[in-house]
Amino acid sequence: MVSAPTNVLRLLVQCPDRPGIVAAVSQFLFVHGANIMQADQFSTADGAGRFFLRVEFQTDALDCSQAELEAQFAAEIAERFEMDWRLSGDRRKRAALLASRFDHCLLDLLWRWRRGELDVDIPLVISNHDALRDDVATFGIPYHYLPVEKGKRAEQEAQIRELLREHDVDLVVLARYMQILSGDFIREYPNRIINIHHSFLPAFAGADPYGRAFDRGVKIIGATAHYATEDLDEGPIIEQDVERVTHRDSRDDLVRVGREVERSVLARAVQWHLEDRVFVHENRTVVFR
Repeated sequence: MVSAPTNVLRLLVQCPDRPGIVAAVSQFLFVHGANIMQADQFSTADGAGRFFLRVEFQTDALDCSQAELEAQFAAEIAERFEMDWRLSGDRRKRAALLASRFDHCLLDLLWRWRRGELDVDIPLVISNHDALRDDVATFGIPYHYLPVEKGKRAEQEAQIRELLREHDVDLVVLARYMQILSGDFIREYPNRIINIHHSFLPAFAGADPYGRAFDRGVKIIGATAHYATEDLDEGPIIEQDVERVTHRDSRDDLVRVGREVERSVLARAVQWHLEDRVFVHENRTVVFR
């Protein structure tokens, strides 16, 4: 597996927009020996005036520990600019993959992980069906089959949450996991549950989007990766893509083409999250690609 450099941290900031933020952050990092490798910034054009900043920097020449750096940044910079901020990159993220019967998104992520394209640990796969066990076994990852029995949905979800805590999971990826999560589950992992929906939201939210798209005679179909919220298919959108279709395409054709889009959209969203490229503000995202 390919790992991210251990001598690199990311500073992630969002705050009210005002002059001097970039200068103050850059000067602070320079004074403490940090070498900035990459910096991305964005300011909203609306009246809210929100500023977003992502800085990657090397830590080899730091004149203090990470804990001391954080404490000094909080006191000298963050408080002055009213920042919502954090440092990331000091530990490898851990993701759990949840799926049901469909294998295309799940196996694509596992393949990319095995190739070293996703810098993450995947300690487990969870499914409410046993159909994908043998496929997952080839990747050497434990597979947990937790069926949803009638009247026992809450018990099954409690088992999932216990497994996630046990394995110290940072990110939950719903790789076509066809079950609705409770509000308690979602609140436990705010902006850390990525779902793939097989339509170009907000079109065809909910069940059977390909069937409804076919019935409407659409000329494009798409997929949307978003953070899960209590409102079904309404969470902040991370990535979307589309493919053209025609009147000659059957419903099965739409499904086949759509699954190609689902795989790539979900993989990009997961990678950007792992690299701390996604900022959430209200129900929108800023994504530094």
